[in-house]
Amino acid sequence: MKGLEVQIYLIGYIIANAFALVLLFFAWKFVRLARLFFCVLFAWACWVNWRTALYTPQDYLGYADLAFFGIYKQFILGWFSRHIVVMVGFIATCQGLIAISLLFKGWIYKAGITGAMVFLLAISPFGVGSGFPCTLI
Repeated sequence: MKGLEVQIYLIGYIIANAFALVLLFFAWKFVRLARLFFCVLFAWACWVNWRTALYTPQDYLGYADLAFFGIYKQFILGWFSRHIVVMVGFIATCQGLIAISLLFKGWIYKAGITGAMVFLLAISPFGVGSGFPCTLI
């Protein structure tokens, strides 16, 4: 997989997938605690993405080299490269809304879970950059 030869990517990859397996275990045995962990995870992702988009937006261009599909690479180096703050800001805001939705019940919770699944599936082609296959777990 592209990127695993870089030690920092390899370490992040191992941590992400180990964490995904822990979350899977908690989702199976301790559902409420798993919801809290997912809430914290999406809130943290919101904060990190907003901060990165505002201060070092060019960091996101590196994901082009890690993508499984050429269309993702073309998108990142094309339109996305000219609209990083807006696009990542939108994604980060959605991550924050997902985090909040996990604290509720009913349709808000279901909408948040649906958003989380769509998001995690959409980023899985980023390979090492998304910690694949943790996004599918």
